[in-house]
Amino acid sequence: MNWIILIIAGLFEVAFASCLGKVKETTGTTMYFWFAGFLVSLTVSMLLLIKATQTLPIGTAYAVWTGIGAVGTVLMGIFFFKDPISFWRLFFIVTLVGSVIGLKAVSH
Repeated sequence: MNWIILIIAGLFEVAFASCLGKVKETTGTTMYFWFAGFLVSLTVSMLLLIKATQTLPIGTAYAVWTGIGAVGTVLMGIFFFKDPISFWRLFFIVTLVGSVIGLKAVSH
């Protein structure tokens, strides 16, 4: 169950990073709504990470959480923020996913 909580926490990390990107792109009231989304997503992500680390090793949980956030944020950047796509970016995303899966596989 705590692995599911950790995955959800990682998805909320993607959400807060994406909201931060939208804050940069907007102004006025819209910017404040994105900033509120950032704060809510950040809070939920941290609370879920804390919950997951009650039974999972902190090093593994943090690395998996960060990996989910990093991969998700790169993909959000590519699909929604027009970040560049290159062979090397995709190659290193795949290696990061492999590392996260490997950490999960060797964790008790």
